[in-house]
Order: sequence, then structure tokens, then C-alpha cells
Amino acid sequence: MIRKNIIWILGIIVLLIISIMLIFSLNKRDELKTNNIEATVLTIKNGEMTVQDKDNIIYTFGIEDASADIGENINIEYTGLLDKNKNMQNVKVIGYKTVSTTANENGIPSDWLDNGIFSDFYILANNKLKELSLDEKIGQLFLVRYPDSNAITDLIKYKFGGYVFYEKNFTNKTQKEVKDMINKLQKVANIPILTAVDEEGGKVVRISSNPNLVSEKFKSSKELYNLGGFDKIKQDTIEKSEILNNLGINLNLAPVVDVSNNPSDYMYERAFGQNTELTSTYSKTVIEASKGTGVSYTLKHFPGYGNNSDTHSGSSVDTRTYDEIVNNDLPPFKSGINVGAEAVLVSHNIVNSIDSSNPASLSSSIHNLLRNELGFTGIIITDDLAMSAVSSIDNAVVKAILAGNDLIITTDYENDIKAVKTAIEDGTIDENLINKLSFRVLAWKYYKGIMFDEK
Repeated sequence: MIRKNIIWILGIIVLLIISIMLIFSLNKRDELKTNNIEATVLTIKNGEMTVQDKDNIIYTFGIEDASADIGENINIEYTGLLDKNKNMQNVKVIGYKTVSTTANENGIPSDWLDNGIFSDFYILANNKLKELSLDEKIGQLFLVRYPDSNAITDLIKYKFGGYVFYEKNFTNKTQKEVKDMINKLQKVANIPILTAVDEEGGKVVRISSNPNLVSEKFKSSKELYNLGGFDKIKQDTIEKSEILNNLGINLNLAPVVDVSNNPSDYMYERAFGQNTELTSTYSKTVIEASKGTGVSYTLKHFPGYGNNSDTHSGSSVDTRTYDEIVNNDLPPFKSGINVGAEAVLVSHNIVNSIDSSNPASLSSSIHNLLRNELGFTGIIITDDLAMSAVSSIDNAVVKAILAGNDLIITTDYENDIKAVKTAIEDGTIDENLINKLSFRVLAWKYYKGIMFDEK
């Protein structure tokens, strides 16, 4: 009997060894196999070429003496395996060659096409894009803090994609005054603008800080959940959206879907305060309830704030493992994306396990994770570039665009727009990339219903 058991165990061991050897052999074969990727050149610097494929995944390859032009479409031949969740690739490049740019029957470049959330409006967006000047295209990429003065003249001059309003912009105003303020902006805008607020509820409120607009401040997600669970959260989202929409606000930079159940965390007061599973249900509930209300909602702060410090006041480094973030923080974002989240806002935390060199908002690896692992096809938005965690970084706005963001929140819009223009002039950013990003923002505006054209 013992002998039979020993033979049985030895048989299993032999099978395991054979299986491991087979897997190793297959992996080795894949590593030696010649593969190809077609992509657009974003940057070439210090023996590295960074490209972006049709799925908006950004890759960096080590290529000595690379000579392609920024904005050129190329086909790269390589051996090894690509890691779509990372930027820098550990593969061997055999060579690359220029390929011609193709377009579909509607004239939309093939590398702009996907089956994304806004794809039904790509024809309209592309037709509108053809009518715009370069300044107008650049302007669409900026969601700027509403200024204390010259809001109308600066909108006419810079042609922003939208304005973000804060508590002081609503102080003591009546409903009529707020509507008039926003209507005047929309009236002079060559393209209807995004009108955004952070109406999270609880600690962070903008509209409801003014009793002339809302009888009482919107409650935090924690308070709502304790009062009536997810039904109460759904009801609150619908009521909040109706009030925002009535005032002319079409974008809420909420909900906060960061997982935090530790009261000592900086983000705890603003977070849902429950575990990953319940936070995922919260995310799904808010996005589902917001549909059809005229107000888009934004999942934040990707890839999850964790227990990190306040990036408004300085740099913050997330030291958690990759697996911790994937298992604990990503599910609420995935849950919201699966039911139609249109926008995701990226934090300024440096996430060591993904990219130890750049804040998340300026990291292509973070954006790859969002596009690839979570399958997000909507609009990626930076947190405000005026925040201390990134404000001292040289040319942060250019890095934000090259990292994969579609929309830039900024306070210093004059200098940031100037920096983008300079980057186009000196070849750091290709104008076609600006076209592509503006196209995506326009498609979103058609999807949202704030732009109306004949197909």
C-alpha cells in the first residue's frame, strides 16, 4: 500500500515537472517569436521611443539612434512579450518602418477608432474638428478654474473646453444669478463648454454651500448610506443632478470611490468609508443613477488614494504593493466603468509599485492600467495642475498630455496653454495628437447632449 502511494506521488511529481517544462518551453517560444505593433510616435529621447497604439496604450521601447518623426505612424518589429500595463517594455526591437495613415469612409483616422463609449458620435466629432483652428483644438483640452475676473473675455480668447466652479463662485448668488452667469458663458462659447463642480457632499460642496441654491448642504456618502443604504444614495444622486442641471452645471467631479475605512486617512472624510466590495456597489449605484440626468459624473482619484497624504500641500508617495492596489483599489473604478462612467480623474500620488518616478497624473503606466486593465474608453482628467504635488514640475502640462490625459484641470491656464503651443512648435507634441484628444472631448460633448448637429 505504501509502495503504491509512493509511486502515485512520484507520478504526480513527474507530471508537474513535465507541465512546468512545457509552460517554460511555450513561454520561451513566445519570447523568441517575432511580433509587430503599429503605433504613433509620441516622443524620442535618450535612446528611447515612446509610442501610442490604437487602444491608447503607451509603450516605450529602447531604440538607439531612432530617427522617426514625432507623430509618424510606424510598425515596430520585436521579440519578447509586451506588458500593456507598463510603459517601459523589456523586449528586443528588431526594427521599425513607416506605415501610411489610413482613414475610414468618413475620414476618421483608423488609430482614433475604437468601440468606446462615445463611438456613436465620432462622425459628428470629426466633422466639427475639421472646422476648428489649432487654438480652438488646444482650448478643448482645458478645464480651467473659473477666474475672479475676465471669465468671458478669457473664454473668448482661449476657447476653453470648460470651467470648474468653486464655492466662492456661488456665494450669496440666487438661482437666477447662477443661471445667468453660466448662460452668458455658453452664449459666447464657440463650442458649448463643460461646467463642472466638486459636489461630493459632506466636506466638499460647492453649490449646496449656498442656502439660496439648496436648502441644506448635500450629505456625505457615509451619512447617506447610514440613513438609507444604497437606495438613499441613488435618490440623492438623482436629486443632486436635477439641481445641478437646472443651474446649468453639466459635470460633477464626483463620486470619490477611493477605498478608505481608516479614520486617520486623509481621504477618509471624503470617501465612502466601507470595504472594497461595498465601495464598488456605491460606485455602480451613483453612475447608474446619474444616467439620463444631464449631468456626467467622474470617478476619482485613480488608481485609488489609499492612506496617502494631501497632494494639495505637497508630494505624496504610495508605498503599497501592486497586488494591494489591484485587489483593493481598482474594483470600485471597474464597477463604475462597467455601467458607463464617462470620466475618471487621476490623482497626483506617486505610486511606487507602478511608476516610482512620476505622479500618477503624469504617468503613462498609470494611464495604461486604466485603459488596459479596466478597459476604460472615456475621458481621463488630471487633478488640478496647480496643486503642490505637481506645480513645481517643469512642463507638467506637456507631460500630462503625453502621459495619456484627455482633459487638463488647471488654474494657470495662460501659461499652460502657452506651454502646449510651444511644445507643438518645437516638435515635442505632434499636432495630430492634439487633434485626437480634441476629437475625443468633442465626441464626449455630443454624447452628453450639450452639442447638437445634423449627422
